[in-house]
Amino acid sequence: MRKYVFLLLGVMAVCSCSENSKKEQKAPVRVKTQSVSPAFADGSQTYVGIIEEREATAVSFTGMGVVKRVLVNEGQAVGRGQLLAEMDDTQARNLLTGAEAQMTQANDALQRYQLLHDNGSLPEVQWVEIQSKVAQAKSQYEVAKKNLSDCRLVAPVSGIVGKKLVGAGETAMPSQAVVTIFDVSSVKVKVAVPEGDISAIHASTPSSISVEAVDAMVQGGKIEKGIEADALTHTYDVRINVPNGDRKLLPGMVASVRFKQEGSHSIAAKSLPVTAVQKSADGSLFVWTVASDSTARRAKVCIGAVSGNNVAITDGLDMGQRVVTEGYQKLSEGTKVIF
Repeated sequence: MRKYVFLLLGVMAVCSCSENSKKEQKAPVRVKTQSVSPAFADGSQTYVGIIEEREATAVSFTGMGVVKRVLVNEGQAVGRGQLLAEMDDTQARNLLTGAEAQMTQANDALQRYQLLHDNGSLPEVQWVEIQSKVAQAKSQYEVAKKNLSDCRLVAPVSGIVGKKLVGAGETAMPSQAVVTIFDVSSVKVKVAVPEGDISAIHASTPSSISVEAVDAMVQGGKIEKGIEADALTHTYDVRINVPNGDRKLLPGMVASVRFKQEGSHSIAAKSLPVTAVQKSADGSLFVWTVASDSTARRAKVCIGAVSGNNVAITDGLDMGQRVVTEGYQKLSEGTKVIF
């Protein structure tokens, strides 16, 4: 009987180990991936750039006061003249009421003294003084009216709200930015170009710009070239104007920029980080790809020229195919992955 008990326990232990092993095998492996992106097999240099807004406008109140409400959020599109925020206008309304009363009083006095002046029974000096008081009252009324209007903050330009710097209940100071508005109808790509390469870049030099964050490849426009080098890096700032009608490109995105040199001919290829390419026991090269069912699959590749940290893939992959760049050490054929 004891033998049967031990035998049963042994079978249960084996089954338990088998189930644990299956669970371990089913646990997905976390990896980092990258889509196969375009490269150019002409030996040209690729630069890293940062997307900047076309223009940034800091919008602020002209006077000091407590902010009653802010009506926009970061990332929201706004139009010119749209109400952005309001300040507590109690004091401004009181001042306007007082100015209206003074102006009414001055106009009433003017009408009463008008008859005396027309009859010639009012000294000219006194008549000029009365007219002066009317002008002063009108001026104070216009100032009070503008102060009340300034309690409403409206957008001076159309664009996207970049940062909201003051919230409801806070005290806004004169000229303190409440929100910033970015004009991203077109953007600029800022690139730091070494002094040895800057002479080859002109205002009309063609450029190709790849932005992985939005999976976009665009052609650059007019180039603005800085004339003062950075004292430490000996690089010049170059800004490339890029159309952005769909507003997909946003400030801060990283871009890969390639300038096409005059007389050069490029061949479209595919590019991956050098570290993603592995060598098998028979000497062939391969990468780990992610299939549609989120499993790892080996794909044999042929490589071309190396440019910086990237290598051109001449055969074996399709454009846009997802390749594992980190965490491939834990993979085997068919392993479930998450990224």
